[in-house]
Amino acid sequence: MWEYTNKVQQHFMQPQNVGEVENPSGTGDVGSLACGDALKLTIKVDNDIIVDAKFKTFGCASAIASSSVLTEMIKGMPVDEAAKITNEDIAEALGGLPKEKMHCSVMGREALEAAIADYRGVILPMAQGEVICECFGVTDLDVIRAIQESGLRSVEEITNFTKAGGGCGKCEDRLRATLQQTVEGLTEKSTPAKVQRMTTLQKIKKIEQVLEREIRLTLKKDGGDIELVDVDGDFVMVALRGACAGCHSSRTTLKEYVEKKLREQVVDTLIVEEAR
Repeated sequence: MWEYTNKVQQHFMQPQNVGEVENPSGTGDVGSLACGDALKLTIKVDNDIIVDAKFKTFGCASAIASSSVLTEMIKGMPVDEAAKITNEDIAEALGGLPKEKMHCSVMGREALEAAIADYRGVILPMAQGEVICECFGVTDLDVIRAIQESGLRSVEEITNFTKAGGGCGKCEDRLRATLQQTVEGLTEKSTPAKVQRMTTLQKIKKIEQVLEREIRLTLKKDGGDIELVDVDGDFVMVALRGACAGCHSSRTTLKEYVEKKLREQVVDTLIVEEAR
C-alpha cells in the first residue's frame, strides 16, 4: 500500500481549480481514457501572465493531487517561468510522491507544456517521437527525456515515470535498449577524454569482488544468495537464490541496495536488473 503525504491527501480530498477556463488562452490534453490516465489543463494568459488555470482529470489520487497543486503553482506566474516547471517541482510541492506514482507528476508537466505550446502556437518536439509503448502511447523521446532529466537507471523506473512497460510488457526490450543507449551517451559526454575507462574484464572482476565481500555474506545469514549472471556494458544481470528468490516483497529493496553498493565501489552508472 502506498503512503501519501498530507499534502497529497489534501489536494485529493479538496482539489483546487477543477473545471475549464472560459475562452482559454491555451489548452493541454495529455493521456487518454484508454490508458487509464487523462488530463486536460486550460490556462488564461494576460500580458504573458497566467491569471487562471483549471483542470479536469481522469486518474488516481496522485493524478488529481498533481493537477490540483500544479494549477495553484502557476496562477500568477509569468509564462516563461511556468515553462520551467518540472515534474520534480510538482512532486516536491506535494511533499513527495510514491515512486510508482511519479508518472502523475510527469503528466501534469506535459499538460502544462502542451497548454503553453498551444498559447504560443508552436508544436512540441515530443509529439514527433516514435511510439515505443502502444499500451500508453509513450514515445522514444518521452523515455529519453525521462532518463536524462530524472536519472533513471532501470526499466522499472521508466515505468514509474512514464507508465511505458506497465501494460502488456512487449516494449520492455525496446525500453531496455533505449535506456542503455541513452545512459551510454550520457556517460561518454561526462567522461573526460584523458580518463582511461575500465575494461569489461576489470569491471566484472570488481563486481564479483563487491558481491562476494559486501553482499553475499549478508544474504547467506538469512538463507539467501546472489549470483552474477551477465554484464553487458553498464547493465548487471543478477539472480537471487535461496530465501531471496521467494521473497517478492523485498526484491526491489534488495536490487536498490545491490545497485547502490556497485555504483559506490565500481562504476556510478551501473544498472542492476534481475534475471528472469
